[in-house]
Amino acid sequence: MKTSTNISFEDTSIAFSAKTDSDLRKANFLFSIVKRPWMNALATGAANLSLKIGLPVKGIIKNTVFAHFCGGETIEECQKTTENLGAYGISTILDYSVEGATEEEGFEKTTQEILDTIAKAAKSKLIPFAVFKMTGIASTPLLEKVQAGTPLTDSEVAAFGKVEARVERICRAGFEADVPVLIDAEESWIQDPIDRMAYAMMKEFNKKKAIVYNTYQMYRADMLDNLKRAFHYAAMDTYYLGAKLVRGAYMEKERDRAEDMDYPSPIRPNKEATDESFNKALAYCMDNKQRIHLMCGSHNEYSNYYLTLLMEKHSMKNNNPGVWFAQLYGMSDNISFNLAQAGYNVVKYVPYGPVKAVMPYLIRRADENTSVGGQSSRELALIRKELKRRRGK
Repeated sequence: MKTSTNISFEDTSIAFSAKTDSDLRKANFLFSIVKRPWMNALATGAANLSLKIGLPVKGIIKNTVFAHFCGGETIEECQKTTENLGAYGISTILDYSVEGATEEEGFEKTTQEILDTIAKAAKSKLIPFAVFKMTGIASTPLLEKVQAGTPLTDSEVAAFGKVEARVERICRAGFEADVPVLIDAEESWIQDPIDRMAYAMMKEFNKKKAIVYNTYQMYRADMLDNLKRAFHYAAMDTYYLGAKLVRGAYMEKERDRAEDMDYPSPIRPNKEATDESFNKALAYCMDNKQRIHLMCGSHNEYSNYYLTLLMEKHSMKNNNPGVWFAQLYGMSDNISFNLAQAGYNVVKYVPYGPVKAVMPYLIRRADENTSVGGQSSRELALIRKELKRRRGK
């Protein structure tokens, strides 16, 4: 697959230029496991249980699956990963991936960690964005009640006020440090209040450029219209819309809940419909590039290729500051490294956090690789292609 810049997502010599033979053999082992659902479930379940009951497996996990998908346990430990990626023209987003906080103390701790990533980014040209997940700083049941319009108790009203204050603190810190902040998407039944907070922050902080970005899960049937509506509000109130496009992360959960609660599934009927929606959204953002700053968060080769064509169509330079390509650390290096080699703005989400606390993230990532048709097989084929190429030298 080539563009006019002769970029090829098949070029494994560039894709894996940062990996040693040992790194590739480890990756080959990991994706061989992930490819098989039963083996993946067994391995992740055993690792999770071993950590919970105190078996000495942390070192094994940290040197294998954790090392492949995460940058370290702390911001400082991620420095080496950040520098290694930067040497190949790829930027880093430090993604604090500890999940499951339910109390105010945990929400505040996560908020402070996000503020620390903003402070780190402000001092490093290799870290152009910060990111946070709303459910890391807010109670999911509370967000669900707010969206449902259920009357809140006095304590719940106070708790939601604290959520809004945390969001404002994070976005203001990003604004003052000139570090754009990405707000991750969540499940459809808690997304509406997140959207409202995101747009309130955009209205306050995006007057000169996009500092706050909202995330659009294009597998949702209503999302293309939501994106267009968001642009309309941005145009009306004269601020920039920060838009990160992804396909979506909760497909099975969304469909199961819709079936259990007997309402129409909010998810598009198949992959083809989702692909079409995603690519239409890319074109819409490029058609309105004067007010939309875009991040394409995709592991789909065609969508990344298509965006390069759209940029060419609009006579945009490869490194136009209003367009970024993003992939997860440890995945789709054939996309990230080849785009960076061609001069596009590329960033890797680099998760970090204590090994035990990050296990839910790693298990979800493994599950997603298993459920997304062909993703792990594609990774494995490219890894083996590069190993074969190196042996042939």
